[in-house]
Amino acid sequence: MEPLPQSVLFCCDHNSCRSPMAEGIMKRFYGTGTYVQSAGVHNDMEIDGFSIAVCDEIGVELARHRSRSFDDMEQWGDDLSSFDLVVALSPASLRRAQELTRVFHLDVEYWPILDPTGLGESRADKLAAYRQARDQIVARLIARWGAPIEEG
Repeated sequence: MEPLPQSVLFCCDHNSCRSPMAEGIMKRFYGTGTYVQSAGVHNDMEIDGFSIAVCDEIGVELARHRSRSFDDMEQWGDDLSSFDLVVALSPASLRRAQELTRVFHLDVEYWPILDPTGLGESRADKLAAYRQARDQIVARLIARWGAPIEEG
């Protein structure tokens, strides 16, 4: 296991499902010692309701998340070069993060997390797919940085 980085950016395709889950879970697990943000290749979708629901089950609140893209971050003055680690959760976001590393020196990791957005017919099936993605994120976080820090 490694020490927590100063700052982490999680990214996926739309910043509506996987990367907000990773951002919220990391903040919940490891507190405020690490600056954690998320972004998408595109900013064309709101936070996904199923992501909100499955994170709520483990005490992670996502309802107030506002989706944003890499371009939005640059426009808002979030300096991408200041992140210690970029974790890409989708192939498209990995490509975009790797493009950015040509300009900035960034450590980029790829965590292939299931994209649950098109899976399942029923609500129960959809929730099962989102739980699977959430649990993959939880497992990767714990494998990388250890058990959640207990509050209190």
